Amino acid sequence: MSALPRHAVLALALLLGACSVLPKPETPTVYRLPGGPARTATAAAPVAWSLQVDTPQAGSSLDGARIVVLPSAEELNVYRGARWSERMPVLLRDRLFDAFQADGRIRALSIDENNLQADYALTGNLRAFQAEYEHGRPVAVIRYDAQLIRPGAQRILAMRRFESRVPAQGKEVPQVVAAFGAAADALAAQVLPWTFSAVQTAGSGERSD
Repeated sequence: MSALPRHAVLALALLLGACSVLPKPETPTVYRLPGGPARTATAAAPVAWSLQVDTPQAGSSLDGARIVVLPSAEELNVYRGARWSERMPVLLRDRLFDAFQADGRIRALSIDENNLQADYALTGNLRAFQAEYEHGRPVAVIRYDAQLIRPGAQRILAMRRFESRVPAQGKEVPQVVAAFGAAADALAAQVLPWTFSAVQTAGSGERSD
């Protein structure tokens, strides 16, 4: 076998040398949204209607799995080496679904991915799912524009903006993640009673038509 030409040997050596100094791909730490409602017995009777919890719509900065942080009002960034286990809209949808399930009054409960028929759907837009710095301290902020609709009908029955803000206990990513879990639980605690009230009001209006 003939020897490689000198220029080929030199090119191969340069290639191998370059490979040895290439940065290793980032292996981010994946975080689940902590917390979640504990199932508690409720004295209220089960409702006769069914509910579908939809994945909220979100802009491009909130439709991914990176943990978003705003060091200032003008700067949008992400925590390096960290990501959520799911896209942020899915995290909120699942937390709302878990809260309704723990409440226990809605026996026929589903999410949009199930593609099942439901009397009502809780949908909306995710406006914020980020850490914002206030007085040098990160605060987990979740803002959700909720809409109650009849699936298939071109009419919004009720709508309302919800917001939850929970200061983190420190600046480290696990502390910020813990604050997000508390903020998601607080938001769900606001959305649940509003949904039941909105369905009751909508049902009364439909019966009176």
